[in-house]
Amino acid sequence: MSTVRRAALVLTTLSAALALTACGPAEDDAAGGTVTATPAGPSTASSEPPSKPSKPSKPSKPSAPSTPSGGGSSADYDVFPCSTFDVTFTASLAEPTTSSYLLKVTNKGTKACRALGHPVVTFGDLDGAATERGAAPGIEDALRLEPGESAYAGLMGGADDGKGRTVGSIAMTMNTESDLEQTPLTASTPNLYVSPDINSVTPWVNNVEDALSL
Repeated sequence: MSTVRRAALVLTTLSAALALTACGPAEDDAAGGTVTATPAGPSTASSEPPSKPSKPSKPSKPSAPSTPSGGGSSADYDVFPCSTFDVTFTASLAEPTTSSYLLKVTNKGTKACRALGHPVVTFGDLDGAATERGAAPGIEDALRLEPGESAYAGLMGGADDGKGRTVGSIAMTMNTESDLEQTPLTASTPNLYVSPDINSVTPWVNNVEDALSL
């Protein structure tokens, strides 16, 4: 064998050996090596910690009842009827032909009271009371008198018809719609003629004009 061919064979053999050495580790990994995967760590939650529950709101206070409409405020239910113990009383001649008198009561107390209905008027020593003339409001709408305020009523004895009598005074009590015993209040009425058929008295009102025109 020539020297050139021998050299070529040696180079070929050396190249093959180098190729096998280079491929060895890779083949070992492919054949029997195990690739260990590193497990991913748990992800960290990015959300903020839950907020504290809000405190329940305090219940609101109930509103006060509304004032009923109509016959005045709710405080009026504490206002009692006026009696003769609560008022002063006067009678003034308004029209002599018909023996008409203006009756006036004034609240002399420290609390309001109500002048109910018609005054109860008697004539001197005559029997009976004056006839009620005109409609009066109910107790809830009756005239309210604050301390110092007055109410008025018109009293008519009637024209001289030859059937009646003349008296010099009258007595008055207030309508209280109760069995309260009152002391009658008197007023002088010189030459008041009282007709048994015509005499009358109006309900309490808050002005003189209405009292004499009802």
